[in-house]
Amino acid sequence: MTPQSKNRTASEHVSELTTNRLSIYVRCLGQLAASGVRTVSSHAIAAQFHLNAAQIRKDLAWFGEFGVRGVGYSVDGLAAHLRKVLGLGDPIRVAVIGAGNLGQALADYPGFPRDGFVPVALFDRAAAKVGTESRGGVPIFDIRRLPTVVRKEGIRIAMIAVPANVAQQVVNVAVAAGLRAILNFAPGTVTVPPGIKLKNVDLTVFLDGLAYYLANTANGKTK
Repeated sequence: MTPQSKNRTASEHVSELTTNRLSIYVRCLGQLAASGVRTVSSHAIAAQFHLNAAQIRKDLAWFGEFGVRGVGYSVDGLAAHLRKVLGLGDPIRVAVIGAGNLGQALADYPGFPRDGFVPVALFDRAAAKVGTESRGGVPIFDIRRLPTVVRKEGIRIAMIAVPANVAQQVVNVAVAAGLRAILNFAPGTVTVPPGIKLKNVDLTVFLDGLAYYLANTANGKTK
């Protein structure tokens, strides 16, 4: 059940939508492993997690040939290989910038370490918060120490949880500190220079979508 190598370099061709689905597959496989499942077919994965079996096979085909016909995929083996594809081998250390309610909730969320992302530092400019810790024990530093702490702790990803009016300034500081991967929770639009990967999570957009659903359905039926 070991994947056979491809001649082409998959990362040169695979879309971000595909890698997003790989992340979903890893979590599905983790649930199967926790339930004691050792082998599984694409059809079984699709049926249990409401996915598309043909899409699963197509996505996996970018990275090798998996499984045995009539037997299925090794749950542990496939999960390990997909984690490697996604760069999830060693734990990735994360900084959270903004030590308000959202920032501290992100820093203390137990699901991140389980998935290989370890928040090791919070940053803020409020003197009353600097030198304290989140409830989960993540230390809070002055934002001016960001470059030093990033180097010392080997931080690779920044999560931005600040008000919209300072988001661009904070993103600029993160980029200047050498961080090349940023997850922005601040509403509005921020920009980054070439070579920096930015993902935006505007919670209000999702809430708007839910509000639209509520406004245009009655008891689950479209008006």
